[in-house]
Amino acid sequence: MPAYEAPVAAPTWIELFTSDRDRATAFYGELLGWDHEEPNEDVGGYLNFTLDGVRIAGLMQSQQEPGHPVDFWNTYLRTDDIEATVAAAQAAGSPVFLPPHPVGDLGHFAMVADTGGGAAVGLWQPGTHRGFGRYAEVGAPQWFELHADRHAETVAWYEQVMGWAPVEMSDDPGFRYTRQPGPAGAEADDWVAAIMDTEGGRPDGVPPSWKIYFVVADTDDALATVERLGGSVLDGPEDTPFGRLAEVADPMGAAFKIGQPT
Repeated sequence: MPAYEAPVAAPTWIELFTSDRDRATAFYGELLGWDHEEPNEDVGGYLNFTLDGVRIAGLMQSQQEPGHPVDFWNTYLRTDDIEATVAAAQAAGSPVFLPPHPVGDLGHFAMVADTGGGAAVGLWQPGTHRGFGRYAEVGAPQWFELHADRHAETVAWYEQVMGWAPVEMSDDPGFRYTRQPGPAGAEADDWVAAIMDTEGGRPDGVPPSWKIYFVVADTDDALATVERLGGSVLDGPEDTPFGRLAEVADPMGAAFKIGQPT
């Protein structure tokens, strides 16, 4: 099977920040069928998860910082000119948490915040590291959804900075949802990510953030595995037109979504 490669401006890499590397590798290994490479102690013990021998996600041991979450998933959007993208973000008023930085021949990364909801946005300009190589299959990510406030301003930021041409799915006050089409376009039902208005609907203390959905073969079996391994079920399961979905957290508290496709 050819490796998946994300289009420009779409999610291309995901990264787990965890307070317990060993427990995290065991948890995701059993739940999603991931293996992992050996940690690289030259870069803080960073390691890559793999699925069928293909890189699927990264892991970094996190450090306790007052006022900041320790265990969480981060999403990187692809850019082919990271300097220009960061400049566009700055022109839009975004803070730059990490300026463009090379990682050998693997690529360049940066971290900014959108100025709509204020979510952290990772940026990745691929070199030899082309991002996650599996998509929309069991054990791989299948959907990315930004949960944020100030919906119109957030959508405008992604248009201005990332070059999105999003399509409004719903503008009902109770459910505002906008999707970004992939290269094949909306008419081909090709979508890569979405922005959901969660103003007034997020739990206290939960900041705007990107949600990652992973494919599982059976949602109910996966939920039982999550709980057996010390994780928790945060929401669901719920049968939807897109599959049987649930939100869970790993044993350290990093939240993510799982789904059994219809």
